[in-house]
Amino acid sequence: MKIALKKVTVRDVAAGFVDNDEQGVSGYKGKLNIRPKYQREFVYDEKKRGAVLDTIRRGFPLNVMYWALNEDGTYEVLDGQQRTISFCQYVVGDFSIMIGGHPMAFHNLTQPQKETILDYDLMVYVCEGNDTEKLDWFRTINIAGEKLTDQELRNAVYTGPWLTHAKAIFSKPNGAAYGLANKYVPGSPIRQELLETALKWKSGGKIEHYMSDHQHDPTANELWTYFRNVIEWAQLIFTTYRKEMKGVEWGPLYDKFKDEQYDPAALEKRIAALMRDPDVTKKKGIYTYVLTGEARHLSIRQFDDNMKRAAFEVQNGLCASGTKCKTPGNDDGHRVFEIGEMNGDHITPWSKGGKTVAENCQMLCIPCNRDKSDL
Repeated sequence: MKIALKKVTVRDVAAGFVDNDEQGVSGYKGKLNIRPKYQREFVYDEKKRGAVLDTIRRGFPLNVMYWALNEDGTYEVLDGQQRTISFCQYVVGDFSIMIGGHPMAFHNLTQPQKETILDYDLMVYVCEGNDTEKLDWFRTINIAGEKLTDQELRNAVYTGPWLTHAKAIFSKPNGAAYGLANKYVPGSPIRQELLETALKWKSGGKIEHYMSDHQHDPTANELWTYFRNVIEWAQLIFTTYRKEMKGVEWGPLYDKFKDEQYDPAALEKRIAALMRDPDVTKKKGIYTYVLTGEARHLSIRQFDDNMKRAAFEVQNGLCASGTKCKTPGNDDGHRVFEIGEMNGDHITPWSKGGKTVAENCQMLCIPCNRDKSDL
């Protein structure tokens, strides 16, 4: 890839600035695509864009920016979208900045103040190469100090009508997917995390394969229908919302259990009891547990050091498995362990009503405890 420094000013870039949201953002008299499809949405807050303008007004160096040269002689921003939009929006009058303790729009500035901004020399490097080279270079640089997420990089590769429709649904704070699922699915729609979750669920983790297969589809209706079905299914069988429902892997649960018949009232009764159980330390796992029956999702509370020490002393350092212990012992067949060679274990399993209390604690050697856990 060829990389060369280009002399360009704020005045040059802001000339002909147009922001049509999803339709695109352009400047440099229409020759610069400021928001290519692989760029994230504009996310600078007032403080950050104010800092960009303060840097320019003071004549301090603004971080280097990178443009890519297209075959038709136009350019697209590889790195520097948010800085570029900040100074362009200010020049065209979209917001004010604080100067001398007063909010000042561009048209309120004196002519010398305006010229200082417009004549500011930007440090822009133009990169020339094929799509793969540009993407590889893009992976190595930061945007506003934040690297692109994996899904933002995937969006760079699989552009097309499918992605445009998918982003309209999943990538907007006021979009349909966020409105439906923000209480169930964590992550930022702007950073493509909501889209990534939907794709992960639908594809079974093979996101790139799914995006490749559907890249040229006219709509993302298949993905949206699936995602909507997942969330609505969760709402139907778990009728009482709790904050612990946010972040559950609902997609795989839907795929496995959507055809089962459940009594929502009975499920709620079990969930409420588990929420009250002090031995359940991972409350979010309750929803997976009541469907799968796998207690590992609950992270059952372990015995504390005092409980384990008391049981160890009662057992005189012997493994509670007795003659079943597979660890070679002394002449009488029994090995005396150090406490660090043993684990606390529920005499009556938690799944059968046993609690994490001293009376229900026994000490097993690590091999025996492992064998019991594997049963």
